[in-house]
Amino acid sequence: MNKNRKKYDILFLAGALLLLGFMGCKKYANPAPVYEELVRTTTLQRKVLVISIDGLTGTELQAVAPANISALQKSSKYSYNVLTSSVATDAGSWASILTGVGYTKHLISQNTFDKDLTAGSGDFEGSITSYRNVFDYITQFKNVKTALVTPWDPLRNYLKNTDFSPVITTDLAVKDSTINILNTQNSLGAMIVNFRDVEAAGANGGYLSTNNNYKDAIVKADAYVGNILTALKARKNYANEDWLVILTTNHGGSSLDPKNGFFIASNPGFKEKELKKTGFNTILFKGTDVIAEVPNDNGLYNAGSTQDFTVQMQVKFNGQTSYPGFLSKSTDVLGTTGTGWVLRQGGNSYLCVVGGSANGGAGTNEFTGGIAADGSWHTIAITVKYGNTSTRTLTTWLDGVAVTTTNISAKGNLSTQEKLTLGYRSVYGVNTALNFQAADLCYFNVALDAATLLANKGLKDMKQHPNYVNLTGYWPIDEGGEGLIANKAPGGYNMVLKGSYKWIAMGTDVPASVAVDPNATDKSIIVANYSIGANILYWMNIKNLASFGIDGDPFLNQFESEFLLN
Repeated sequence: MNKNRKKYDILFLAGALLLLGFMGCKKYANPAPVYEELVRTTTLQRKVLVISIDGLTGTELQAVAPANISALQKSSKYSYNVLTSSVATDAGSWASILTGVGYTKHLISQNTFDKDLTAGSGDFEGSITSYRNVFDYITQFKNVKTALVTPWDPLRNYLKNTDFSPVITTDLAVKDSTINILNTQNSLGAMIVNFRDVEAAGANGGYLSTNNNYKDAIVKADAYVGNILTALKARKNYANEDWLVILTTNHGGSSLDPKNGFFIASNPGFKEKELKKTGFNTILFKGTDVIAEVPNDNGLYNAGSTQDFTVQMQVKFNGQTSYPGFLSKSTDVLGTTGTGWVLRQGGNSYLCVVGGSANGGAGTNEFTGGIAADGSWHTIAITVKYGNTSTRTLTTWLDGVAVTTTNISAKGNLSTQEKLTLGYRSVYGVNTALNFQAADLCYFNVALDAATLLANKGLKDMKQHPNYVNLTGYWPIDEGGEGLIANKAPGGYNMVLKGSYKWIAMGTDVPASVAVDPNATDKSIIVANYSIGANILYWMNIKNLASFGIDGDPFLNQFESEFLLN
């Protein structure tokens, strides 16, 4: 009988009626499923072993299909398409794994593991947050020993708070030292093992299974994994331990050309399941601190005094409110002053506020864009077309139909050093919160005409747009993870997320420009390398407090019925 099937019993139930009532209710206590109402009737102790094969891509691991790793998959939740970080260097990827946050928060990419305070990923005015590594939390809340086994000195120097960290230089020594620690340390509770030869082999001939150097290194690493798993199961106290084995990589490929990696989380109680993104997954812009912005556009999105442009976006407002801006390239709007443009909510409508006060132009005015806050997805747009020194036409659009047309030539130059920002912006000094989702934000360097806007309001393939060459920014907002919204236009810049943002799966609730995914009713789980830290804490029964600032989703808690009730 499976060891895991002996581990847990359901709560004691006082009678048959109570049992029937319980079966009709949810299984987990409020507020968090990690603290379930299931009670262990044994003294099994949860422990974690993480093995990273640096440089191994998900696609090439599938192509080689080495024996031990393939066998591990049979009792695992796995992905061969782990989201690539916005900065996926060796150090940056390891920092994400260990802190549970993405690069845009931890700001580490260099092998010194120092923060990149001059990097181009954002502005770093004010205080810089440092994030603790998962071993900090484990040693704070659990009475267990920890170990790191790596041949890479920078990683060993970064993760200094371990009980065992042998100084070694080869992958063979990594395997031997790992086995020795497993054989001799009964109080071991968390261990990270790092192999480096696969990444080095790929540098000699390419990170492809057709490169014999790379393939041979993968097969050898797989043999080492098999040796380690044998030693794990031979531990004297193994029958009283509940190990989660995570097999992963810092990133696929090299630091200079990173590829998607892989993730295998195995436990005897797990049923085999591939973790993948389903449906449309976007950001919930809620409250007053969640924004996405272009850190530096080098003037690309400045409206100037004569430039034509179009801004279009799919949007769903989840309630009616007044005054908060939700898309802007503008200074603060206070009374009649302000420079640039802001789209804001106004009750059940959206409005465009425009002005050029800072550049000598007239103060701000606002123009309605129509009723959009009805709980449904809509296509909103503004176009600005220069005619002559006395004519510059602003038009607001709703679902491809013009709503307001006005001459804004008196506003003058609309350029500002403020960032192109999606998300909350205070307007008129009123701090009401936002609650909306967005998709397919487009910035064209021409003013699209009425026929083009109407015909393409729900275009599903932006490359088929008649003005595709005029796109200077196209952000689908469908990554589902990480702190970056990628620009898919021929030119332009990515957006960086800030604040307490969360990616959410929308299922089949999608805008007209997004094709419905027939598999969207299944769980949508996007695996990023920072997911590892969150799931380590979950498995160790350490409450993930908001103060930790961890981005990762502890998605293993969605499968508790498999390993807590079996």
